[in-house]
Amino acid sequence: MHYDIAFPNLGIYLEHVGKNIDIFGFTIAYYGIIIGCAILIGFLIATAEAKRTRQNPEDYLDMGIIGVIAGIAGARIYYVVFSWDMYKDNLLDIFNLREGGLAIYGGVIGAVIAVFVLARIKHLSPFQILDTVALAILNGQMLGRWGNFFNREAFGDYTDGLFAMRLPVDAVRAGDITDTMREHMETIAGVDYIQVSPTFLYESVWCAVLLILLVLYRKHKKYEGEMFLLYIFGYALGRVWIEGLRTDQLLIPGIGFPVSQALAGCVVVFAGIALLYLRKNHKRMPLLKSEKVYEPMPDRIEGKKPPKKKDRIFKFKDK
Repeated sequence: MHYDIAFPNLGIYLEHVGKNIDIFGFTIAYYGIIIGCAILIGFLIATAEAKRTRQNPEDYLDMGIIGVIAGIAGARIYYVVFSWDMYKDNLLDIFNLREGGLAIYGGVIGAVIAVFVLARIKHLSPFQILDTVALAILNGQMLGRWGNFFNREAFGDYTDGLFAMRLPVDAVRAGDITDTMREHMETIAGVDYIQVSPTFLYESVWCAVLLILLVLYRKHKKYEGEMFLLYIFGYALGRVWIEGLRTDQLLIPGIGFPVSQALAGCVVVFAGIALLYLRKNHKRMPLLKSEKVYEPMPDRIEGKKPPKKKDRIFKFKDK
């Protein structure tokens, strides 16, 4: 297998881009390393956002572990359901995440379900939690797409545009190669190459821009849940376009239409209507208000012993 990746129209030529690295005799996929880093940074973002909005950051450390597990499980289930032909003859491959196969929409669905369950258990506002983790999820999607770069997947059809990416045929799954790619296939030094649209890059950049816009807007939000609605609206809007370019689409059985593109369109419509409606009507909906108001715990309380370190972060009172 050849490991070079090039962006010829940008003058970028990478001679050896492996899919994994060996550490002390263990082989670790770059895909997994990137996902792990994205999760770690996501924890930092969520806890920082919790502190900024005077919530208890420890709640997010507890919920984050369960949320990550639920998100990964949801992402894998979503992918397997719509790629059943790949797994029906070898069910053990369902548990092999080293080669990729995580659908972002499934991950978001799994994480959202976990948020509502945990919010009920902890007596917190699920909409406030969703707002707090929105930036963390978006960061994970932005970074996670680079796992597709190392796996040579999630790309679009042939292009000769500025960002065209050139890949060796023997490093790509045969099912992702279209007739148009084969028509424009090049042979260089005895190696066959295809040239594709780097849709993983488009989505990563889209997420980065959306992340910046949400950071700028977060101090102006009107109600709990608005940040999450803006996130899913903006992200889905980009996926409507990007998903249409990909050659490895998960298709709706019997229809043949890309399931993620259809879902993205539905999300755009739903989130758009919800944003317009709640902009004027959120004050009449108690569920969109925080259930608790958190205040900083002082280092010392007059007439009392200094509070323990674990009690110095926050105290709360019901509204």
